[in-house]
Amino acid sequence: MKVYERVSTYIDENGLKRVAVAEKSGISQTDLNAMLSGRRTLYADELREICLALNVSPELFIDVRGERQSHAAAGG
Repeated sequence: MKVYERVSTYIDENGLKRVAVAEKSGISQTDLNAMLSGRRTLYADELREICLALNVSPELFIDVRGERQSHAAAGG
């Protein structure tokens, strides 16, 4: 799962409104929606602002264990 998908899932599963996350993070609602749908790149500084707005660590959304390597090693 990509970072933007994890952020989007977290917001949805916690019953949060994207408009509230956008306002609290200082990111426009249009940009946030584009990022969380994969239509626009989610940059590190934007992820930081989203995490501050959600009061969570970026590590919640970033696989620090190396998912890409383990996924490739599993043959898929």
